[in-house]
Amino acid sequence: MQRIEIKKVSQDNIGQLQEICRSTFAEAFSDDNSEENIADYLANGFSVEKLTDELNDPNSQFYFALIDDQAIGYLKVNSGASQTEIRDSHSLEIERIYVLKAYHGKNVGKLLYEKALEISKQNEIEYIWLGVWEKNPRALRFYKKIGFQEFGKHIFILGNEKQTDIMMKLHLNY
Repeated sequence: MQRIEIKKVSQDNIGQLQEICRSTFAEAFSDDNSEENIADYLANGFSVEKLTDELNDPNSQFYFALIDDQAIGYLKVNSGASQTEIRDSHSLEIERIYVLKAYHGKNVGKLLYEKALEISKQNEIEYIWLGVWEKNPRALRFYKKIGFQEFGKHIFILGNEKQTDIMMKLHLNY
């Protein structure tokens, strides 16, 4: 397999970011959700305006997983007040790790997760947390395998449907 590069996303990459966000989300959730709900989320959740705002947030960072400058996955992390739930100054939220299906099982998700760990160490973060849809057994297995533990649940709205995310946390010991 070709070399995978992890690279920070900038405003210059907004089109490429929108494309990978929409592609990976649709691949991950289209089979289990209505076409209308997916279309609504792809249009609103990944609009250029929303992604621009997220990229301009100093407490949020995006990273691409690239092969030959082609995005095959991405990571979004949030700290401080930009976290979607906890907002603890000692924590880092992994809001999104998505990889194109063609690259599942090729350690792309692991590389993106390792980038989140690197950011955590640089910022002396005590724990990483995230939410995983309860109907995503592959992601749940991945996070449990690397040591994340369930600590709660929250509701994620997709179009006109309420879905449950399992909240997971990993305490870091450097």
